[in-house]
Amino acid sequence: MTGQTSWLDQARDAHRRGDVEAEAAALDSAIRADRGNIAAMLAMAELKRRLQDDRAAGSFYRLALGTAAQARSVPPALHSGLRRAEEYLATTERAFADHLLGQLRNAGIDQRGATPRVAEALRMLAGEQPLYVQQPSMFYFPGLAQRGFFDRAEFDWVPAVEAATDAIRKELLALIDAASDRFGPYVTASPDRPPPNNPLLDKPDWGAAWLWREGVVADDMADLCPQALAALAKAPQPVIPGRAPLALFSRLTPGTHIAPHHGMLNTRLICHLPLIVPEGCGLRVGAETREWREGELTIFDDSFEHEAWNRGTSDRTVLLFEIWRPDIDADEREQLTRIFSAIDSYSES
Repeated sequence: MTGQTSWLDQARDAHRRGDVEAEAAALDSAIRADRGNIAAMLAMAELKRRLQDDRAAGSFYRLALGTAAQARSVPPALHSGLRRAEEYLATTERAFADHLLGQLRNAGIDQRGATPRVAEALRMLAGEQPLYVQQPSMFYFPGLAQRGFFDRAEFDWVPAVEAATDAIRKELLALIDAASDRFGPYVTASPDRPPPNNPLLDKPDWGAAWLWREGVVADDMADLCPQALAALAKAPQPVIPGRAPLALFSRLTPGTHIAPHHGMLNTRLICHLPLIVPEGCGLRVGAETREWREGELTIFDDSFEHEAWNRGTSDRTVLLFEIWRPDIDADEREQLTRIFSAIDSYSES
C-alpha cells in the first residue's frame, strides 16, 4: 500500500465512521509528511467546511492554491477542487468584508468618515485595494516613507518652476514647429543589450525630447530651451556623472498607454510639469489615479507600480525631471552619489 493510498484510506474510513478527529489526524499527517500534497490540503479544507470552521477552511484552501501555483504541474483530477477553493475564498472574503464594514459602521467608523490612512487600510483589509509598496527594479534604499504622490506645497522651489510654465511651453512649441523634430522614441534598446520587453520599444507613441541626458545638457538645448533649463536649476536634481540630471519633454500621442511598471530607484521622485494636456489623460501611482493640470507640478515616487495614458484626441506633453527625495539628507545623498557612480563605473572597467 502506498503512502498516498494509506492516508486517503485512513481519512475515508474515519469519515465513514463519523470520527472527525481521526479524519483530521490522517489528513494532518499527510500534509506534514508531504508539503506538496495538494489533495490532502483540499480534503482538510472540505473537512473544516463541514465543521463550519470557515477561517480554517480558508487557510487550507489558500495553502492548496499557493502550493499549486508553485508546482511544475497539477494533476487534472485536482483542478475542480482548486476552482472550488477559489470560489469559496472569493465568497468568504466578501462576507468577511461586509461583516467587518458593518461592524465599523455601527461603531461610527467607515471609509467616508475615516482619516485617509485608516480608509485606505480598510479598503485593503476588505480586499478592495491591493497593497502597493516601493519595488524599485535596481536599487532599494530602506526606511523611506511609503508614499505614492507628494504634495506640491511641501517643496519651496515649486512656485518658481511653475511660474515658468508659459515660457517653457513656448520653447516646447518652437521645438515642435522646427524643421528637425527633436522627439525620438523614449523606449529604445542599447546595441549591446537585449531589447526591453516593452510594446512601446522604438515607437514614437511615447516620445522624448531630452534636455538633460546622462548628466549633460543635450545638444543645442542650452540655446533652444534656456527658460526650461533655468527653471530646472531651481529644483534639487541629483548630480551624478553619467547619470543625472535627467530631464526631457515627455510626449504621449492619442491612444498611447504606458503599461504598469516600476522605476529603477526609490531614492528619487519624478516630477511632471504639465504643458499640454487634453482631456482623457491620467496617471496612476499605486492605488491613486490623478489627472494632470497644466502648470501644476505632479510629484510621485516611480518605484511604486504606475501607469499613464492618453485617451484624448491630441498629444499630451509634460516636462519630466527627477529630484532627490526630501527624506534623504545631504550626507546620504553624497554617499548614494558615490554608490551610483561606482555601479556605473563597473561597466567601464
